Amino acid sequence: MSEDNYSLSGRVFHKIREDILAGKYKTDETLKEKTIGDELGVSRTPVREALRQLELEGLVTIIPNKGASVVGISKQDIKDIYEIRARLEGLCAKWAADHITAEQITELEENIFLVDFHAEKKNYTQVLELDNKFHEILYEACNSKMLKHELSAFHHYVERVRKITLSMPDRVEKSNEEHRLIVDALKKHDALEAERLATSHMLNTISNMDKFGWDNLLEN
Repeated sequence: MSEDNYSLSGRVFHKIREDILAGKYKTDETLKEKTIGDELGVSRTPVREALRQLELEGLVTIIPNKGASVVGISKQDIKDIYEIRARLEGLCAKWAADHITAEQITELEENIFLVDFHAEKKNYTQVLELDNKFHEILYEACNSKMLKHELSAFHHYVERVRKITLSMPDRVEKSNEEHRLIVDALKKHDALEAERLATSHMLNTISNMDKFGWDNLLEN
């Protein structure tokens, strides 16, 4: 396959994955190569390659002579992701405590201030973007490209759920306070405390989703 074709199938892959994670395609919905190709302005070949990649990720299942259908993200998948993230985010914060720069600390503190500002005005789209940025700064600060790659992937997988939970005023306030405590630990270069707080931050998210109700989360 040429480099151009590979890049094209990669772009198609990311677009279909984004649409599945955003809820455009429902669980068990059939994904028709021609329809998707027409929507994206590409031939069926890069769509077929993208669907094969998505099958490897567990988001799609392909049945011979029947085609591809959506598997999607289940309640158990989301819980598994947050359990895994809890451990990895803790490790990330632990390593970040040793490597974080003064500039990154300043960025994190500004981020916390801006979340308070936008949450008060109920600008929840900005709150989600700022939450993304907070974690991106942490991933960069841990000084491990491998850990950054894994965490970024998990972060993206649950963005639809995060969008819902971060539109709840109580959770936004608590989440931002948890971020503030993590930053305080990072400023002191207290690796073990940063690890504990970051792990707890993720586990608190699971508890919040249990309270909100999984049916509400998965239907949105």
